[in-house]
Amino acid sequence: MKIKKIFVFLYSFLSLTPVFAADLFFKDEPVQDGLPVFELSRTFANIYESLDDVNWAGKSLNIAIESLENLNKDAHIAATDDRVVLVWKDAVVGNFPRPEPKDWNGYGEITTALVLKMRENDAALKKMSKNEIYAYVVNALVRGIDENGRYVLDPQAEINEDGRILTSLGLEGFRDERGNFRVRNIYKASPADIAGLSVGDLIVQINGRNVQEMNDADLSRVLIGFNSGTAKMKVLTPFGEKAVVLRRATVVSTDADIIYRDDDAWGGLLEIVVHKLSNSAVDIVNEALARYPNVSGIVLDLRAATGDDEKAAARFAGMFVGSVPVMRIVETAMDELEVVPSGQAITDKPLVALMSDMTRGTAEAVVSSIYENGRGVLVGTPTAGTARIATKIELKNGALLELLNKSIKSGQGVEIDGRGVFPLVCLSNIRTKQQQNAFFLNVINNDFQARDFNKEPAVNVADVRRGCPVITSGTDEDAVAMAVAVKILTDDKVYESLLINK
Repeated sequence: MKIKKIFVFLYSFLSLTPVFAADLFFKDEPVQDGLPVFELSRTFANIYESLDDVNWAGKSLNIAIESLENLNKDAHIAATDDRVVLVWKDAVVGNFPRPEPKDWNGYGEITTALVLKMRENDAALKKMSKNEIYAYVVNALVRGIDENGRYVLDPQAEINEDGRILTSLGLEGFRDERGNFRVRNIYKASPADIAGLSVGDLIVQINGRNVQEMNDADLSRVLIGFNSGTAKMKVLTPFGEKAVVLRRATVVSTDADIIYRDDDAWGGLLEIVVHKLSNSAVDIVNEALARYPNVSGIVLDLRAATGDDEKAAARFAGMFVGSVPVMRIVETAMDELEVVPSGQAITDKPLVALMSDMTRGTAEAVVSSIYENGRGVLVGTPTAGTARIATKIELKNGALLELLNKSIKSGQGVEIDGRGVFPLVCLSNIRTKQQQNAFFLNVINNDFQARDFNKEPAVNVADVRRGCPVITSGTDEDAVAMAVAVKILTDDKVYESLLINK
């Protein structure tokens, strides 16, 4: 098949009259196929120019252009030193002269021309609005350079333009290795949360369509949009199949929630649930620590926490560990930036940090800082191992490009990205009451022989994850996590026995 494509490309140079981008965009035709072609071209040009100063890890501009073929399986794009050729199935539908190096306007025009040609052959792409085109096309461009990169449209600009409110079902998902769509995150108090959906649930059907037959754009239009929209879903849970009806609504969530537990069972514990490590989360937690200075212990729940702002994460960690190295940012093999919060810790109360495979980004650095400084007991399952920070590039249209091109090491220089942080207490191995009783008895009797995989750089990470697997049910994990955390924090002997790096 690849040989056939190459033959088609070579044949096109000999037999097809080149179509020049300039031929498509006359000044008296600013709108083609319903799209403002000059505006699109300027935005794409701005993106290429902005990416020119970013460390692409050895990847070239060709990769970004050719990645547009991911918009449709029938599209094939070849960018050579001289030309950019678009093949649809076996027919050449576009053949453009490649611009000179750093001719960003030229690259912007070719990208717009490619999109117009693809819209002629792709009904789904043709239905998309200008803003949907930006998100869809630019994501393809950016992910050609960085598979985790993304285009972030300025919500306020979109609201101003459309005069409507952006709404959401309140869930985020991902496709697993089989192409199934699983719930990754649930926004608190959102329609998905109210309906009882949980992390790990498998969405198999939406509005009568099998999810495996839907592309990412189809899913995005269901999950978020303007004004309300109804999604009737068939969902597979650990407890069986269920039908769910969700209606999009405006979702407002905070980056951290505070719960003070002062009943006899809890003994005056402060529960801090972090959704995103941001300056807002720092302010919320700082205020809570000032308001409840006499708590007996702190449950820091980072099981679904993420973050890509190293300064905010350092401020957050500094409240608990003080002015010590929290992480190191690595952009190139020769360049590491040590991140140290200013000021002293504002609490020394006993602490349990809850973690899971959904603890990502700078949240993994916070977990690691708690571990390396002997500041608390790590409880849960291994973190995601996706400890990266984005380079954020502001575009002229108010949007952002985010490239996750900076990896994170721990404050002491230990690899986190691609590895993760491992708990001392693995929740998935003590899920029943009987298992918990036996575990704590061993701890009290000094028979608990903890193996600290964080100190074994050569350990097989896959083996550790298999030995401490993800807990499928969010409800089950909640119950076990809090029961274990409370026991650790309300028994001084247990806490001291499990506290390592003291």
